[in-house]
Amino acid sequence: MPPCNCLYLGCHLSSSKGWEAMGKTALAIGANTFQFFTRNPRGSQAKPLDPQDALNLRQLLTENQFGPIIAHAPYTLNPASADANTRDFALQTMADDLARMEYLPGNLYNFHPGSHVGQGVPAGIQLITQTLNHLLTPAQTTTVLLETMAGKGSEIGRSFDELKQILDGVQLNGKLGICLDTCHVHDAGYSLAVLDGTLNEFDKQIGLRHLKAVHLNDSLNPRGAHKDRHACIGKGEIGTNTLARLINHPALQKIPFCLETPNDLPGYAREIALLRGLYRAPARP
Repeated sequence: MPPCNCLYLGCHLSSSKGWEAMGKTALAIGANTFQFFTRNPRGSQAKPLDPQDALNLRQLLTENQFGPIIAHAPYTLNPASADANTRDFALQTMADDLARMEYLPGNLYNFHPGSHVGQGVPAGIQLITQTLNHLLTPAQTTTVLLETMAGKGSEIGRSFDELKQILDGVQLNGKLGICLDTCHVHDAGYSLAVLDGTLNEFDKQIGLRHLKAVHLNDSLNPRGAHKDRHACIGKGEIGTNTLARLINHPALQKIPFCLETPNDLPGYAREIALLRGLYRAPARP
């Protein structure tokens, strides 16, 4: 079956009822991609994996021409920590998550790069690259994504340059990509209203080939606030028109856009319908 000539658009879904159930929920709200937490986002526990459930989801994704889906690491991970036990926890958790993701081969795994907690950015970046160099393997099919961050506190990843430094320090950086969070880059100070300029800067610093996914969110804050407060589409400082230009940009076709707006399922369904109505599919060659 040929690839879908459409917008890969979805939202964050709960995995509590199983992986196949997430796919069915996505279909019910008009989505053809989605994101889910691999385990408790504020803890460490993961449910036992059901291989049949994973196979059922794979079949559903193929039959319905889904785009890549995104697994999200828990927020508790900090591979940039000064504490060796905290770094080891991040490494072991991510390794277990990536082993699970091989039951859904060829998809994406996103994580927040971490916080240097007073050591300084260079030290934090070095620790993140050490973790990734231990973690990534030539055989894995999952692409690991560094998420762009808003820059609150000692977060690493607040600039394209910091993300580039991580990529440059990782030996198997072909297994790495970037997830651009629109609220985060706006709060970090980048202008999405001047979209071509921001994407050109990303391309110059990192390379657009590394941009593998977008978290599509409005922001409650003015640009450069470094606060990270997501808003529903059109209810914040970025605005619907700017986000519509983003999903229609020719350089961003065929990558998944996942909503992380403060919504319930009916709200996500309304936002998905709104954005699909603003999408202009490119003509087939």
